[in-house]
Amino acid sequence: MTPGPRIIAGAFRGRRLAVPVGLETRPTAARARQAAFDMLVHADWGGADWLRGTRVLDVFAGCGAFGLEALSRGAAGASFIERAPGALACLRANVAACRVEALVVAGDALAVGRGAPHGLVFLDPPYGQALVPRAVARLVAQGWVAPGAIGVAELGPGDDFAPEGVLSARTHGKARLLFWRF
Repeated sequence: MTPGPRIIAGAFRGRRLAVPVGLETRPTAARARQAAFDMLVHADWGGADWLRGTRVLDVFAGCGAFGLEALSRGAAGASFIERAPGALACLRANVAACRVEALVVAGDALAVGRGAPHGLVFLDPPYGQALVPRAVARLVAQGWVAPGAIGVAELGPGDDFAPEGVLSARTHGKARLLFWRF
């Protein structure tokens, strides 16, 4: 484990998160994470009060930066799905360091079993593998997504995903953030 990104705002502001050594994961850049939360909190389809009452699902969670940022800002709860052993160890360490209760699912988002519904779903898979559409289909089928939930996907160059209900899209460096309502 090495020191990684910091939590940007809220109760855990400034806390540095552990990340695995190597290229196994790619934490969401602070600038893109800040932009995502600015959109979620300030857009007419989101809002600070909405976030405080929402359960968050962080898929392809890596070190858990998105879900922990949401908890830091007052989300009602969080669940994380991650399969890479190094990232999973960091994720568990980060959840423990923040002293929060969260569900950590050690497994593949494309094969995950039944789950409880969440109002905000963040997906940040490895780029270039068309994982977002397949993961979304599986998560919806297995009950992880609440009706009307907001989805946020970080897509890389060449990644295609065009869901119905698109709310916004923003580009940050190589990453494209896509927001939609399920």
